Amino acid sequence: MAKMEVKTSLLDDMIGVGDMVLLEPLNEDSFINNLKKRFDHNEVYTYIGSVVISINPYRSLPIYTPEKVEEYRNRNFYELSPHIFALSDEAYRSLRDQDKDQCILITGESGAGKTEASKLVMSYVAAVCGKGAEVNQVKEQLLQSNPVLEAFGNAKTVRNDNSSRFGKYMDIEFDFKGDPLGGVISNYLLEKSRVVKQPRGERNFHIFYQILSGASEDFLCKLKLERDFSRYNYLGLDSAKVNGVDDAANFRTVRNAMQIVGFMDHETQSVFEVVAAVLKLGNIEFKPESRVNGLDESKIKDKNELKEICELTGIDQSVLERAFSFRTVEAKQEKVSTTLNVAQAYYARDALAKNLYSRLFSWLVTRINESIKAQTKVRKKVMGVLDIYGFEIFEDNSFEQFIINYCNEKLQQIFIELTLKEEQEEYIREGIEWTHIEYFNNAIICDLIENNQTGILAMLDEECLRPGTVTDDTFLEKLNQVCATHQHFESRMSKCSRFLNDTSLPHSCFRIQHYAGKVMYQVEGFVDKNNDLLYRDLSQAMWKASHSLIKALFPEGNPAKINLKRPPTAGSQFKASVATLMKNLQTKNPNYIRCIKPNDKKAAHIFNDALVCHQIRYLGLLENVRVRRAGYAFRQAYEPCLERYKMLCKQTWPHWRGPARAGVEVLFNELEIPEEEFSFGRSKIFIRNPRTLFKLEDLRKQRLEDLATLIEKIYRGWKCRTRFLLMKKSQIVIASWYRRYAQQKKYQKIKSSAIIVQSYIRGWKARKLLRELKHQKRCNEAATVIAAYWHGTQVRREYRKFFRANAGRKIYEFTLQRLMQKYFLEMKNKMPSLSPIDKNWPARPYLFLDSTHKELKRIFHLWRCKKYRGQFTDQQKLIYEEKLEASELFKDKKALYPASVGQPFQGAYLEISKNPKYKKLKDAVDEKIIIAEVVNKINRANGKATSRIFLLTKNNVLLADQKSGNIKSEVPLGDVTKVSMSSQNDGFFAVHLKEGSEAAGKGDFLLSSDHLIEMATKLYRTTLSQTKQKLNIEISDEFLVQFRQDKVCVKFIQGSQKNGNIPTCKRKNNRLLEVAVP
Repeated sequence: MAKMEVKTSLLDDMIGVGDMVLLEPLNEDSFINNLKKRFDHNEVYTYIGSVVISINPYRSLPIYTPEKVEEYRNRNFYELSPHIFALSDEAYRSLRDQDKDQCILITGESGAGKTEASKLVMSYVAAVCGKGAEVNQVKEQLLQSNPVLEAFGNAKTVRNDNSSRFGKYMDIEFDFKGDPLGGVISNYLLEKSRVVKQPRGERNFHIFYQILSGASEDFLCKLKLERDFSRYNYLGLDSAKVNGVDDAANFRTVRNAMQIVGFMDHETQSVFEVVAAVLKLGNIEFKPESRVNGLDESKIKDKNELKEICELTGIDQSVLERAFSFRTVEAKQEKVSTTLNVAQAYYARDALAKNLYSRLFSWLVTRINESIKAQTKVRKKVMGVLDIYGFEIFEDNSFEQFIINYCNEKLQQIFIELTLKEEQEEYIREGIEWTHIEYFNNAIICDLIENNQTGILAMLDEECLRPGTVTDDTFLEKLNQVCATHQHFESRMSKCSRFLNDTSLPHSCFRIQHYAGKVMYQVEGFVDKNNDLLYRDLSQAMWKASHSLIKALFPEGNPAKINLKRPPTAGSQFKASVATLMKNLQTKNPNYIRCIKPNDKKAAHIFNDALVCHQIRYLGLLENVRVRRAGYAFRQAYEPCLERYKMLCKQTWPHWRGPARAGVEVLFNELEIPEEEFSFGRSKIFIRNPRTLFKLEDLRKQRLEDLATLIEKIYRGWKCRTRFLLMKKSQIVIASWYRRYAQQKKYQKIKSSAIIVQSYIRGWKARKLLRELKHQKRCNEAATVIAAYWHGTQVRREYRKFFRANAGRKIYEFTLQRLMQKYFLEMKNKMPSLSPIDKNWPARPYLFLDSTHKELKRIFHLWRCKKYRGQFTDQQKLIYEEKLEASELFKDKKALYPASVGQPFQGAYLEISKNPKYKKLKDAVDEKIIIAEVVNKINRANGKATSRIFLLTKNNVLLADQKSGNIKSEVPLGDVTKVSMSSQNDGFFAVHLKEGSEAAGKGDFLLSSDHLIEMATKLYRTTLSQTKQKLNIEISDEFLVQFRQDKVCVKFIQGSQKNGNIPTCKRKNNRLLEVAVP
C-alpha cells in the first residue's frame, strides 16, 4: 500500500474550520467565508457534526482513488479530514458491526452534485465490502442500475448537464457479514411534463438523444427513426448537443448496463420501441374541421407518422386515430361520445406521450428491482440511499415545485427530529443532563400542505373531484377562504388585509413561507397537473396493442376490468409516497449529505457568495449548527482526548498510568478550565463552547513548539556527543592501526635483512657444493668416456669381419626408407584441390617412384570424385546420370555433342499443363510426360519439314499436330528398334520401328530437333528402363530409312547453303535423300 499522510484528528493542518460546530463567531457571513476558504483550497467537504456539506467542484479531484478508500476504511469519523468516504464508512460499519439499519439522505438543488454523491457512496460501499464471484455480480448490478436510470430519468437543464428529474431511494440489502445481497429502488415524481415541452436552453430526457446518436442505421430503421434531431417536435434544438457529453458512447454504456442488470434482448428491444413511439407521437399534428351540427372536431394532418407508430406498437390505426378524435364518457349504464377539438386533441396526444413514458420509467424501475432483489430469505441489514431534489425557488414556480418543496419540508422535519433525538440519546447514554433546545418546528408548514381536511393538497383534490366548472382560479378562491388566517400562507385575494396592497404578489399566485424562505407559486396548471388525466379511449387503445410491453403498461384499458372510479390524483399519490418514505426513514439511523452548488456557470474555481447563501438558508444549515451547538459543541472519547492534549500537563506527560478519564480530569484541573465549560460523560468529554476547544488547540500548538525545541536541543546534544564518541573511537582505531602498521614495517625490514644474509650464506654453500659436484661429475664422465672407447675398440676388433658383409644392403634400405618418407611428406603438402576437373599433380621427384606416383594420382582422383558425388541431391544425380549416359553414347562420335554438354536437360520445353492451347492434348495423355518438344518431321515425298509436337512418356512415343493438338502417331517403346543419326553437326535423326508392328505401317520417322542429344539420351534410358533392352544408337553419315514399302538412303554431305547454318534436306530420287550440313 502506498505511503499516506497519517492524521489523528480533523483538527490537524485544518484549513478554516473542518466542523462548522466549532465555528466562532457563528453567523451567516462567517459560515460562507469558511466554506469559501476551504473551497479555494480544494477542500469541498465540511462537517456539521455528523452531517457532510458537499460543494460541487465542477472538476475532477484526486480524492476518490483506491488509496483514499483504504485511507478512510475502518477509521474514526473525526480522525481524518472531512470526506464523503468518512460518512460512508461510518454508516457501513454501524450497519455491519452494530446491526443498525442505515439511510443516507442526499439533498440539494439541481447541479449541486447529488447524483455524483450517491454514486460515490455506492462505489465506496462496493469497494470495502466482501469479495467473491456472486458478491461481485450483485455489486456490479447495483452499480450498473445507475446508468440505466440516468438515461431515462435525467436531462440537461440550465443548471446541470445531468440533472435528475426524479427522486430515487435505493435500499441496499446486506447479509450478516456485510456483503451485499441485492437492493430495491423506489422512484418519486418523474418530471414527465419534460417529455412534451422543455424550457429554453434545456433538453428532453437523455435517452432520446442517445438513441438517435448511438444506434446503428439498421436499428434506427427498425425503430422507424431518423438521426436528425430536427425531425422531432418533442426535442428542443437549441441545446440538442451538450459540450463534453458523448451521447453515442453513453448509448453503448446504457445497452451494456441493461445487459448486466439482466434485461433480455427482447425486453431491451421493446423498451426502445416504446421510446421511439413517444418520440414520434410529438410529430402527429391536427387540423380543425367543422361538422354539420356546428361542433368542432379535429383530424390528423399527415397519417404517415400515425401509421409508423401503429406498426411499432401493434395498434390498429383506425382505433388510435379515433381515440385522438373522440372521447367517450361513461356514467352508470350510459356512454356518451364527444368530438375533440384541435386543442383537446393536442392535449390528448401530449397526455398519452407523458403517461406512456412515465409508465415505461416505472416499469424499468420494477424490472431492475426484479433483477437486483435479494435471492435469499434470510434476515437482511439495509442501507438506504436517498437522492432527491432539493428545495426549489424559481422565478415561475408551479405544481412541480410545490410538490418538491413539500417533500423537502418533510425531510427537514424528520432531519430536525432525528438530529435532536440522536443528541438526546447520546446525552442520556453518557449520563449528562438533557436541556430543552429551542428550534423552529416546521410541522405547522407540513400541516398547511398535507392536512386531510384543510390542507392545500386536500383542497386541490376536492376541487379536482367537484362537479361543475373547475379552474385554477376556483382552486385559489378556496385556498383564500380556508387558509387566509394561516400565518405561513399569503395571498392577495385572501381575507387577510396585510397583502391587499402587496404588489410583489400577483392576483393569480399564492405564497408559502417555508422553513427555507418564502416561495410564490403560480396557480395556473395546478388542477390539470394534479388530475393527470388520460382519456379512457387512449388507455383502451393502448391495451389493444399487440406489443406486450405497451399492453402491460395500461391494465386499466382492459374492458373486462373497467373501473368508473376516478384514479387517484398526482398530489395524493405523492403524499402517500412521501408518507411511506418518512415511515421508512424513521426506522433507520440517518446520515446526511447536504449538496451545494457554488455557481450557476458550472465552472470550476468560482464561488458565488449570494448563490451559496441562498442554498444555506433553504437547506437550514445554520439551524442545523445551532441545534448541534445548543448543548455541547464538541465531544470526544477520553482516550484520543488524553492522547492529543497530554503534553499540556506534567502529570500526564509523557505517559499516564491509569484510566483515561482520570487523566483527562487531572489535565483539565491543571489547565484551570471553568467547570461550566465542560462535562464528563461515561466515555466522552463534552466541551460546551468552541472557544474552549480552540484554547486547548492553541495551548497544544505552543506546547508542541516547546516540545519541538526541547527535542531539537536533546537531539543536537545527542548528535554532538555521538559525533564526539565516534571521533574518539575513530582516533583510537586509527592509532592502533598505525602502531600495528609501523611494527609491521619494522618487522618486515628486519625480516628482509635476515633473509638477505641467509640467502648470501646459502648461495655461498650451494656454489661450493656445486663446484665439488661438477668436479666429481667431470671425473666420472672422463672415466666413462675412456671405458667406452676401450670397449668400442674391443668390440670392433671382434665384429669387424661380420659388419663388412651386410653394410651395403643396410645402407640401401635405410636410404630408400628415408627417401620414401620424404616423398610422402612432400606430397602431403603439395596435394591439389578437391575439384574433379583440376588436373594439376605434383611432379615426380625420383624416377624409381614413377609407377607409385601414377597410382597415387589415380587413387586420389577417384576419391575426390566420390566425395564430390556425395554432395549431389537425387535430382542432380539423375541429371548427371543422363549427362554421363550421353557422354558414353555420343562423345567423340557426334560433332553436335560438345555443344550440348553445357546445356541442362529440361525435358518439358512446352508447358503442356499450363498452356490452354494444349488442353486437348493434355486430356488425351494420361501418363507423365518425360520430354515435350517441337520437332520437324521430314516429308517422305519431297524432303520438306512439318512441325510436330514430340512427346515421350514412360511407355510411348507420340507425335501431335502443333496447331490443333491432335495426336497423329503413337508408338509403344517396345516397337522402337533403333535410332540413326549422322556424325556431323546437325539435328536429324531417324526412329526405326519394328517390322510388322501396327505403328510401322507408314514406315520409320525422320525427324529434326534442336535438342537431339537430350532426346536420344532420354529415349535410350526410357526404353532401357521399360523393356530392359538397350536401344541401338547408330551413328553414320549414310543409313537406310523404311518409307512404307521402300527403303530410302539418307546421306549427309558437306556444303554451304543459302539458309546459313541451317541444314537442308532434298529428295534426289526415289532411293536417295540428301542432307546438306554447313
